[in-house]
Amino acid sequence: MSLERILNAESVAIVGASRTETKRGFQAIRTLLDEKFEGKIYAVNPKEKSVLGFRCYDRVSDIEDPVDLVLITTPAKTLPAVLEDCGKKGVAGAVIIAGGFRELGKEGIDLENALIAAAQKHHVRFIGPNTSGMINLKTNLNLVGLDHVPKGDIALISQSGNMALTLITEAKVKSRKGFSYYVGVGNESNIRFHEYLEFFKNDPDTKAILMYVEGMREGRRFLQEAYKTSLLKPIILLKSGRSSVGQRSAGSHTGALAGISEVSRTAFQRAGIITVENSDELFPVAETLSNAPIIKNNRVAILADGGGHATIAADILTDHLGVDIPELDEKTRGRLQKILPFTASVVNPVDVAGGTDTDPSLFAECARIILKDPNVDGLLMVGLFGGYGIRFADSLKWKEEDAAHQLGKLVLKSGKPIVVHSLYSSIKPHALELLRYYKIPVYDSLDIACRCMGVLSERGRYLGEYHAKVNFVFNWRAKEKPEACQIIETAKAQGRRSLLEPEAKRIFKLHGAPVSDDPIATTADEAVKIFLKLNCEVALKIVSPDILHKSDAGGVRLHLATEEEVRRAFKEIMASGRLYAPEADIRGIIVSPMAELGLEIIIGTKIDDQFGPVIMFGMGGVMVEILKDVAFRVLPISTRSAGKMIDEIRSAPILNGVRGRPPYDKKAIRRLLMLCSEIVEAYPDIQEMDLNPVIVYETGTRIVDARIILKNGQGGQDAPLSSIKK
Repeated sequence: MSLERILNAESVAIVGASRTETKRGFQAIRTLLDEKFEGKIYAVNPKEKSVLGFRCYDRVSDIEDPVDLVLITTPAKTLPAVLEDCGKKGVAGAVIIAGGFRELGKEGIDLENALIAAAQKHHVRFIGPNTSGMINLKTNLNLVGLDHVPKGDIALISQSGNMALTLITEAKVKSRKGFSYYVGVGNESNIRFHEYLEFFKNDPDTKAILMYVEGMREGRRFLQEAYKTSLLKPIILLKSGRSSVGQRSAGSHTGALAGISEVSRTAFQRAGIITVENSDELFPVAETLSNAPIIKNNRVAILADGGGHATIAADILTDHLGVDIPELDEKTRGRLQKILPFTASVVNPVDVAGGTDTDPSLFAECARIILKDPNVDGLLMVGLFGGYGIRFADSLKWKEEDAAHQLGKLVLKSGKPIVVHSLYSSIKPHALELLRYYKIPVYDSLDIACRCMGVLSERGRYLGEYHAKVNFVFNWRAKEKPEACQIIETAKAQGRRSLLEPEAKRIFKLHGAPVSDDPIATTADEAVKIFLKLNCEVALKIVSPDILHKSDAGGVRLHLATEEEVRRAFKEIMASGRLYAPEADIRGIIVSPMAELGLEIIIGTKIDDQFGPVIMFGMGGVMVEILKDVAFRVLPISTRSAGKMIDEIRSAPILNGVRGRPPYDKKAIRRLLMLCSEIVEAYPDIQEMDLNPVIVYETGTRIVDARIILKNGQGGQDAPLSSIKK
């Protein structure tokens, strides 16, 4: 159902309307009156005759006229009955303020499930519960109670009322920007994040979407919608609950599942979302992206009136934000030298070296010269601009204001952004207010100014890229193999969750993976016979559906080179397995050729709570166990994305060859990552896969051990990726 009748409601009923000034049912009606809501207002309370001049109805269904939206301020236990009555009336949606649901544990979960069932049965969508409300600034539909919320073109979606209040206050105090809508998502029990995105994507009065998220219930649907939305409008998101403590806090606050931080970050990035790590960056980044032109070539110039700020800015942009600071063209340097003192630095960063102390309008001329340079696509001004009339002489204010007009017109004419850092931003001199009038971002924090310049470049890079298969949609069973399906079905019929190693390897083999068909020996004599046939060093590994971790059970022996070693190892493994799990069903022991020495890597997949199937790549051994040097992606992936996974881990240079060693076969790793993506897409029953280790050579790879765990089974409590989630 479209959210049009909910977010653009023309009539609203307040259930729980009250004559008590401290209650939400009173404050809501008073706010709608004070804000001059353009639609109709109805009060509902069987115990009152009227509230603030409005007749009180016993129930929503008693209202004669159509009702689009209901604000419910009554306790949680009353909600299912209220929604049933709303359904009879044909109400489109409700805003549910009450808490006491999923965030409180099992009893709250049961109550929330009853609420969801009532809404579905009676065809009523709702925002919340546990929400601060919603605001439509275009029609003055204010169901939050905040007054003087600045109007603008940024849609705000937040799971925290306090975060929303922080951002709205920041807009009022520090900016000329404002909001088109605010939605307090609350527990996200009914209307989901991706539905809000779809609405704001199509809203002509919204230019940017600003989000604070603790957890989301349909993460993959969100990514699919974000991918489509971000190509049209910037999405700026702060995801909390990244630490283990933060995850506990998010769970107690909204009952949401916080998910894997690295999975979230890379998934959001692939969907075109601009993510921020710090709350004080959230509004400035949204303001900048809704105002300023993007940077298309990732090259920025810095114009400063002091070396310290210029150097810090250059460090932040290059070291932390990946922005290029190019050399200026020779003609550009020559033009700057003509108007600046001989002591000025006309490389990039440009330091005016006191040249603006008596004439700050020179900033505008320098900016004009710099932005004409073919190597520059954006300008960061840092230092004292806006404060010369305060710092030196009052008469300089006029020149600063003239420069502000020129800078504003320069952005409009050139189509290139200017971001300004000023020590005097908080004082709000008129010159800086003029810059804001021209939609030039101005900040008193150098770090935030740099971050805002960086996101203009990040946005430009994303829009300029080719986005191969990042729509996060699976073509389930597209490449399934009948024999592999039978292996999975047999395991399920036997009540097994984990496939035997030979079964898992067979599935990989059927999809063309570099893995051998390892025979199983049921006696020591069979093991010796296989060893003699292979005529090489071998490894022996126990095969049992009841022993998931073979090494823990003493079920692995390596580098066996004689008949006697093989025979003795077989007997020891069988004895260790029975001691480890006396009731275990031991099917036999694999006899496998020892893999040639190479570089160990690990590849794994699992079902993430928020985003569904994800894949992980990293170096094997200590790299993954201790350093957690891994990369994640939400599946399915493209070949390009697989290549980026390989290159972004910290130990990636090892793959290129070190100390005279030849490079390893990254193309083969990429093929294996793509094959894992294909297998997960082919078999929806797979919960987790673990290839550990995979040996990489100068040419090719070899899967040494493979594990596949199915959904809806018993056992196998230790997930392959559980030790490296964070």
